[in-house]
Amino acid sequence: MSGPKLNNSSSPRAHKRRKTLEMAENKDPKEMAGGGLASSSIRSARRLLWSPPAHLVAYAPHLHRTFHTSRQHSSDKPAIAPQTNPTPSPATLDKGHEAYHSCLSSNKEWAAEYTKANPDFFGKSAQGQTPQVLWIGCSDSRVPESTILGQAPGALFVHRNIANVISPTDTSILSVVEFAVGAIKVKDIVVCGHTKCGGVNATLGNSKLGILDVWLQPMRILREKHHEELEKLEDPEEKRTALSRLNVQAGVDTLRRIPVVIEAMKERDLQVHGLIYNLHTGLLDDVETKEDESRKETRASTFTLQ
Repeated sequence: MSGPKLNNSSSPRAHKRRKTLEMAENKDPKEMAGGGLASSSIRSARRLLWSPPAHLVAYAPHLHRTFHTSRQHSSDKPAIAPQTNPTPSPATLDKGHEAYHSCLSSNKEWAAEYTKANPDFFGKSAQGQTPQVLWIGCSDSRVPESTILGQAPGALFVHRNIANVISPTDTSILSVVEFAVGAIKVKDIVVCGHTKCGGVNATLGNSKLGILDVWLQPMRILREKHHEELEKLEDPEEKRTALSRLNVQAGVDTLRRIPVVIEAMKERDLQVHGLIYNLHTGLLDDVETKEDESRKETRASTFTLQ
């Protein structure tokens, strides 16, 4: 919408005003004092020439209020510098989730330091993976495989679950094994349990745990099978560690019955190992998983599929 038109300085009325002002300014001061054009007339002519347009005169009270108010505000408060929007701290950003934001910050630091030490690492890593070991462990936060083994990213192919249970009907772990052995062609598989395992402790108890009761069923069967030897152990910690070892041995046996594993063991000497991680020492202990030739042949003839 167009606003009111401003005064046109080239209009006849404006031209007349300008002429009047020029005549007044060309008069000799004495003439003016002696009866010529009075100085008040000059001021009047100037007001006529430079008077504001009517629409601005109408808005004058509003403009005055606005200007007066802005002057009051400016005198009350100092000028505020433009905001730079600094990045809020993790605590301010999302209170109660500081650990998550700390992880993100640490990731940036880690990536920067790793790149500085190994400039080509991430570029090569993005091209593909060739891990030599499949690690099957517990989800426990205290047993991070790459850390406790001192391995760099890309060295291990990993699967973790509650209490490192290996079930012959678990499609998740079977898919991992199929890919690691059949596609990546790892040379070793490690099943690793650990001391003070919560899943093992739950198996030794008789509390209902919902879906975990189904998941821990294979280990509860082990408890039943080895009831007498477990009951001989009076120290609860020894009993938990003993069941952890039995669980690792059972996991190794299950893996050795998978067709793709049997084939790789026969054709390229794939090996399956059992370990226990000691939370008290940070060290790995070997779990006995050797089998004689007779058992190997029986297992192979039973589970090898054509």
